[in-house]
Amino acid sequence: MKAAVYYETGGPDVFRYEDVADPACGPGEVLIRVQAISIEGGDTLNRLGGELTGVPHIVGYQCAGVIVEVGDGIDDLVEGDRVVTVGTDGSHAELRVAGRAFCWKIPEGVATEDGACVPVAFGTADDCLFEFGRLTAGETVLIHAGASGVGIAAIQLAKRAGAKVMATASSPDRLERLNDLGLDYGIDYTQTDFVEAARTWTDGRGADVIVDSVGGSNLQKSLHAMAYRGRCVTFGDAGREAPSTLDISTMRGNNQTLVGYFLGAELFLGTRAHAMIAGHLDDIAAGQLQVVIDSRFPLDQAGEAHAHIESRQAFGRVLLVP
Repeated sequence: MKAAVYYETGGPDVFRYEDVADPACGPGEVLIRVQAISIEGGDTLNRLGGELTGVPHIVGYQCAGVIVEVGDGIDDLVEGDRVVTVGTDGSHAELRVAGRAFCWKIPEGVATEDGACVPVAFGTADDCLFEFGRLTAGETVLIHAGASGVGIAAIQLAKRAGAKVMATASSPDRLERLNDLGLDYGIDYTQTDFVEAARTWTDGRGADVIVDSVGGSNLQKSLHAMAYRGRCVTFGDAGREAPSTLDISTMRGNNQTLVGYFLGAELFLGTRAHAMIAGHLDDIAAGQLQVVIDSRFPLDQAGEAHAHIESRQAFGRVLLVP
C-alpha cells in the first residue's frame, strides 16, 4: 500500500510518500480501505516530536473507509460496511487495521468524509464539557480554539445543552463564522486579553467551564478566567510551548477544579465513551449536529496538509484523501 511516512520527527517536510507493507488483520480487528483521513492536532504534534513506533513511521489517529477484511471474533461488522476508526497511529495510509472497540459504523445519510471527523473531536468535546466539566444549562463556557475541530464540536454541544457560549479564535472573520454554530460571544485573542474579555462579558464572574486545548501560558490564564467553583479541562498543547509550572494558588479560595483529559484512556478503559460517540454519529445523520471540513489534500501531499493546519488558517477539519 501507499502511505505518508517519515523516518525522523520534525516539520511537515519530513513526510515521504512510499510503498510499505500492508497491515495484517488479527482476531478482533478489521482492515479498512481508507477513504478519508481526518488530521488531528495530536497528529501534527506526534510528527513534530512524538515517539516512532517503527521506521518508517505512519502517523495518525483517525480515518474512515470500507471494511475489506473482518478478523475472528467480530460478528456485528461485515465486509463492505463503512466505519470510522481510531488508533494510536497508522491513519495516513491506504489501509488501516483497528480493533473493534475503536471503530464505529457510519450511519446511512452520513458522508464518509464527515464520519471520519467525528470520534476524536466530538468525543473529546463532549467529555470535556459534561463528563469532566459538569456543564449544565444556564452556565457559561469558554472554549479555546473555537475554529478547531474540537472547538466547533464543543460550541454546538454546549449550545444544545442550554449553556452560554464564549470562544476564542484568531480573527473576527473566524469568530463570525462560529455564530451560526451557537457562539454567543467571540474573543479575538490576537487583539484582546481573553481573561479580561470573559470577565467583562460575565459581569466579572468568569466562566463556569473552560475547555483548553492550548496549554502553556494560555492554561495559566484560563485559571484566572474561571468563576467561583469553575472547572477547567485541559486536553492539549496546541500552543506548543514548553511545559511550565502552573500557579494554582488562586484556585483554593475559589473552590475551583483543574482536570486533565485524554479520550484514548476513556476508550481503552470502558464502553461509555464508545456509546457516546456512536450517538454523535446518529445526531449528525439526523441533522442535529454538523461537521465542518476546511479543505482536502491528496495523501501524497500530507506535508502540505500539516503545514496548512500549522498556519492556523483552517476552519474545521483538514482531510487527506488516498
